[in-house]
Amino acid sequence: MELSLKDKLTKILIDARLISHEDLFRAVEIQKKRGGTLSDTLVGLNLISKKDLMLALSQGLGIPPINLSRYKIDPAVLKLVSQKIVKHYQIIPISKIGDILTVAMADPLNIFAVDEIRTLTGLKISPLITAENEIRDAIRQYYEEDASIVMDKLVDGIDGHGGIKMVRDKEEQAEAETSFELLSITKEAPVVKLTNVLLAEGVNLKASDILIEPLESQMRVRYRLDGILHEGRRVPKNLHKGIVSRLKVMAELDIAERRLPQDGRFKIRLHGREVDFRVSVLPSREGEKVALRVLDKTQAMLDIEKLGFGAESLEALKAGASKPHGMMIISGPTGCGKTTTLYSLLKYVDSPDKNIVTVEDPVEYLLNGINQVTSRPDIGLTFASALRSILRQDPDVVMIGEIRDFDTADIAVKSALTGHLVLSTLHTTTASGSIIRLIDMGLEPFLISAAVLLVATQRLVRKICVNCKEPHKIDKAMRDKLNLQGIDAKGEFFRGKGCELCAGTGYKGRVGLIEVLTLTPRMRDLIITGAQEHEIKDQAMKEGMVSLREAGMKKVLGGVTSLDEIFRVTVGDQDVELK
Repeated sequence: MELSLKDKLTKILIDARLISHEDLFRAVEIQKKRGGTLSDTLVGLNLISKKDLMLALSQGLGIPPINLSRYKIDPAVLKLVSQKIVKHYQIIPISKIGDILTVAMADPLNIFAVDEIRTLTGLKISPLITAENEIRDAIRQYYEEDASIVMDKLVDGIDGHGGIKMVRDKEEQAEAETSFELLSITKEAPVVKLTNVLLAEGVNLKASDILIEPLESQMRVRYRLDGILHEGRRVPKNLHKGIVSRLKVMAELDIAERRLPQDGRFKIRLHGREVDFRVSVLPSREGEKVALRVLDKTQAMLDIEKLGFGAESLEALKAGASKPHGMMIISGPTGCGKTTTLYSLLKYVDSPDKNIVTVEDPVEYLLNGINQVTSRPDIGLTFASALRSILRQDPDVVMIGEIRDFDTADIAVKSALTGHLVLSTLHTTTASGSIIRLIDMGLEPFLISAAVLLVATQRLVRKICVNCKEPHKIDKAMRDKLNLQGIDAKGEFFRGKGCELCAGTGYKGRVGLIEVLTLTPRMRDLIITGAQEHEIKDQAMKEGMVSLREAGMKKVLGGVTSLDEIFRVTVGDQDVELK
């Protein structure tokens, strides 16, 4: 008996061990309720990636894959299938040899599409498999009037009015384009409108970053949502230079300089609120890549009580911030919320009787009543030089954006020893590792021991979407691995099954995890004697420090996030038994 289409797909995925029976059953049930294809449902629920699904189908069905972005299709072949059919079945005709028409399909199991195309064209159909996003891009490129054709018309208008001409040699092209020509492009309506659309999309999606990246034949836009990059629209490569130049003008950068990195910032008003953007331009092989950090004040959470930290860690942070002098260090990778935590601590200690000064690179959020200085290394205003001047301003609390070198670290530590509360960040992955990092910079252990109050490291984890949250059980082997024997066997774990509200990811929003290492007398002795990182961490755990993994597991048991998310963010941390 021949298997049904759905049975073929499930057999392929299970035989390849890409999905479990339980997840497959859940996906089938959701597909019955929502409709659509099973492959779309599996990808939407994050049960399998598009790439893995395509490769599995290719191998299981014996259908070769194709990369449409690298394939130029003959216009005569495109005319064999109408736009209506192409969009309805999500297929693209590739080539015609004799009476065989080769078509690319995202769903090669759709026999209805194959039958209808065979009937309409009178040709035999040979399917190839490709990713769904490549099908959509190809349809926009070859069929849709409002995409590629309109974009080409806009580009033609820019070329004719702005003076840009295609030159084969990139160096000749760079030399031919003057500052005046580039400035003219940035004032053209198509470039201005498209740039505004990209910025507005990032703000509306609540993205933390917008990446504008030149590819070989297109410009790709990606948005970082809840810490994960998601691909947005793709724009013809012809518009890339104009968009980059427009952003440079907005950020008051040099539009004629395309060989060196540049940094700047600008502000826009959207939906009645002001949004700041930090701009970083980096030359690459295919052109300039732009990274925009979105600083939306309405989305900023500058309340230490609302960042999601555990009670023990929160009290340790508050106790440190309440001290009259000493140094507090927040560490972690880029984008983990270090600066937000520092701002929250500043708001916590801020009062009319305190003189608070910050030096940052650059200032991210403007705080009322707090004196904020922007570092300008190009004119000699480094963290170290700014800090020397700040200390002559009679400050009570000083915040340093980041400790990057010995000079900054040395002045910061000595400031803490001379009666100032100093807050700063450090790029390390663990709290105990921050101590070793300071020693590696050249600071004497006895100075660190005397000046530092606490060191913390933090991460951001995605929260389970409340709209599609559902319980699930983990097997005994996993419970044993996580040292959860003491947890009530009826305690439920949760995950998001995926819905429209969370775009099928199962997650919506983020919450903070933090690991706070307080320098107790025993800890100070270890530092002075040159203890290793693992010895410092072991002692901290004995004294009650809550590690990142432990803090994360408490969020899991509280139904805030999932096991998968904790494993992703706290990779490398040792498993610990919950208290």
